[in-house]
Amino acid sequence: MQNLFLQGMAITGSGSAIAKTTLDNQLLTQLVETSDDWITTRTGICQRQLALPPESLTTLATDASQQAIAAAGIKPEDIDLILLATSTPDDLFGSACQVQAEIGAVKAVAFDLTAACSGFVFGLVTAGQYIRTGVYQNVLLIGADVLSRWVDWQDRRTCILFGDGAGAVVLQANNSDRLLGFALKSDGTQNHYLNLSYQGKTQELKPNIHTPIGSYEPITMNGKEVYRFAVQKVPEVIDKALFSANLTVERIDWLILHQANQRIINAVAQRLNIPDHKVISNVANYGNTSAASIPLALDEAVRQGKIQSNDIIVTSGFGAGLSWGAAIFQWGK
Repeated sequence: MQNLFLQGMAITGSGSAIAKTTLDNQLLTQLVETSDDWITTRTGICQRQLALPPESLTTLATDASQQAIAAAGIKPEDIDLILLATSTPDDLFGSACQVQAEIGAVKAVAFDLTAACSGFVFGLVTAGQYIRTGVYQNVLLIGADVLSRWVDWQDRRTCILFGDGAGAVVLQANNSDRLLGFALKSDGTQNHYLNLSYQGKTQELKPNIHTPIGSYEPITMNGKEVYRFAVQKVPEVIDKALFSANLTVERIDWLILHQANQRIINAVAQRLNIPDHKVISNVANYGNTSAASIPLALDEAVRQGKIQSNDIIVTSGFGAGLSWGAAIFQWGK
């Protein structure tokens, strides 16, 4: 098939930010009936970070963005597009424009992208299409979430899982295309397994006219079904992405999955026959940070010197929607 791409794409810089307040498993035992052993054996999570005022989704996203821009060696004014993957904006109309103003990206168009825990992977593929078709040269992609706002702290099935954070990458037009392959999927018939759903309270405007006042319920999740979905669908979608990239598993240097649960990470790696030393995980320290988890883990690995230029990385996000996807890219220019 004829290549319709005008230019390639590379990821040239990364950054991350975590909330300052630590909530470890021992502190959780004072809030809900659980134990450190119960949490760690089922999830691998030891602690998570909470964003407390004056911290916000915007402050975390801004910090991560500034680091990524500096790492890429460009200026905020060089950015053409800002994509903010989040399900927890400070403003229901979107927070990307707030980030744009905070970092001084005066030329950039900015908007939010909502795909829950798949958001970063969906955003990476979306950004890639803008660059490949020649529309934009420099894109800032942010994954950020503050899920602690929407947790029921009396529900031990969910409150043990989630933390707050942000990660960001800069994508730039490049002579060679470093987005090697991808596959994206959705199945709305399973939407009810993981929700942060709308709940309206009615207000009477006049007789026979009642309008709802918007609010949201806390996060609800069927953990068994989400686990079953993830360990089945994630290896499949990674296989599809590998096929589109014309790569075998053996060519992969690193696997960075959405950091939802260590048992899911282990199960997916085993099904794909990816050895432990190629699997990047920080879920023990941060819990499930939703759209932030992949770029946060990526940035940590880059700054620790694990990920080197030209390394081939497989990422996969999965979660509410239900949605899931995988993207394969080569690090650096």
